Amino acid sequence: MTLIRRNQNWLPDVFNDLFSNEWMLKANATAPAINIIESDNDYRIEIAAPGMTKDDFCVRIDDDNNLVISMEKKTEDSDKNEKNLYLRREFSYSKFEQKMILPKNADKEKIAAKMEHGVLDVSIPKLKEEDIKKTMKVIAIS
Repeated sequence: MTLIRRNQNWLPDVFNDLFSNEWMLKANATAPAINIIESDNDYRIEIAAPGMTKDDFCVRIDDDNNLVISMEKKTEDSDKNEKNLYLRREFSYSKFEQKMILPKNADKEKIAAKMEHGVLDVSIPKLKEEDIKKTMKVIAIS
């Protein structure tokens, strides 16, 4: 059995195999879909969250400099009707958290997030090459 695929367009297959999650079971079947987009100037993360509001989300940088996006839907049963019984209830986003390692060229000070039309959009600007060199710490050798 050969593990290497032999075709002229092998590079996309390598990336598809590397980043494919078909072999993994979803830890949370109600986890929202996530898109990660890179342009010349920034990275963007889009999280599909229909029915959620900006108050349901928390976007922060943790102690390890990871970007953490968490969501918790706070629902209140103000309209309880004892005569109604759910036979099936599937829209139950309740809690979600995703940690992402930020690239070295991410400008952590200028990360911004907005919620629009059921999509959380997180923008992570890129540092310019000269700014990356300025943030490097050189340790003197004694």
